[in-house]
Amino acid sequence: MELMVLLNALVTRLLFVLHSLIGVWRVTAVKKEPKYWLLALLNLLLCLETGLTLKFKQGRGYKWFSPAIFLYLICTVPSLWLLEIHHGTQYCGNEPGAVQMNVSNQDFNQSRDTSHGSEGTGHHIIQTAKVFVNHLSTICETVWTLALHQTFLLLLVVGRWLLPIGVEITRDQLSQLLLMFVGTAADILEFASETLDIEDVRKNYALINAILAVWTWSMLQFPLDLAVQHIGCKPTASTRRIPSLLLCRYSAELWNIGVSLFIQDGPFFIVRSILMGHFRIFNQMLVFFTAKNILVVTLQLYRLAVITLDFRATILQKSRKEVSCCPCEPYEASTHTTADQDTEMKEFVAFPPKEPSQAPSEDQ
Repeated sequence: MELMVLLNALVTRLLFVLHSLIGVWRVTAVKKEPKYWLLALLNLLLCLETGLTLKFKQGRGYKWFSPAIFLYLICTVPSLWLLEIHHGTQYCGNEPGAVQMNVSNQDFNQSRDTSHGSEGTGHHIIQTAKVFVNHLSTICETVWTLALHQTFLLLLVVGRWLLPIGVEITRDQLSQLLLMFVGTAADILEFASETLDIEDVRKNYALINAILAVWTWSMLQFPLDLAVQHIGCKPTASTRRIPSLLLCRYSAELWNIGVSLFIQDGPFFIVRSILMGHFRIFNQMLVFFTAKNILVVTLQLYRLAVITLDFRATILQKSRKEVSCCPCEPYEASTHTTADQDTEMKEFVAFPPKEPSQAPSEDQ
């Protein structure tokens, strides 16, 4: 096993576990109940996946799916749900938080001076850590939640980059996938922050759950790599059908269109349309991003139509070539006739027909 592969696999999963534990810590601090530390047990799944991957795959990834990313979602998404649902996160102002941060900075400088002048380096580090934790605890809850959202999406992209790739995916495909993930992460972050920050949405508990459900559904595209990999079907009898041939030839493009229509832009458009149509919620950004979703969905449908028409034209052209190249029925009949005549001629040469015996003459 290569040292760099082992190091990348372990460091990436360690970052996932650390970020998940920070989310659990924030939930425990907000709810003020130690029982929420039980959410940290979900990281045992990630530890188990790490051991199995190192043993059976030598630290490398799998084809079309990343179990580490999927388990990271399982470990982190429940904490973000609880933070968003908690009512305290919507009544936190920015100015008090800024005042508290300034006070914490003063305390940090004072503790640094006193510990540096009186005691050793070890006590200085401990005091610095305590002041730093107190400083983090005074940050506004909405700032914490938004920061966890941002770092969560950044770690998904960076973690997918650091994770060792498998044999089935190339570096060129990985670079394309990472560029797609950057744009996807930006859209998902905008959807969650823009819709959940609306005051009328915060007053509706069912609407918050619906938005978080759509947000969770959109996150499921990160563990999958089908958007840059072709299936590469073999020309068997089952792939001679038109849908199977279309899927084999345009698998990556079709998956990309399906993700946009059914996992990201389509659900986002439905949620925003419900907010504007049913709940009468209007603002400039909501209208803009709704129009953006409509444009993306329309372009994806147009792309699907172009792929279908191009595939249909290719099939028709191929069928015409096969018809023009293959011999027609009269030609086949004449060929068989010639072959039969050659066979009869060989038999005639090998076994010539017996001449009829002559009748005796009358003179004899």
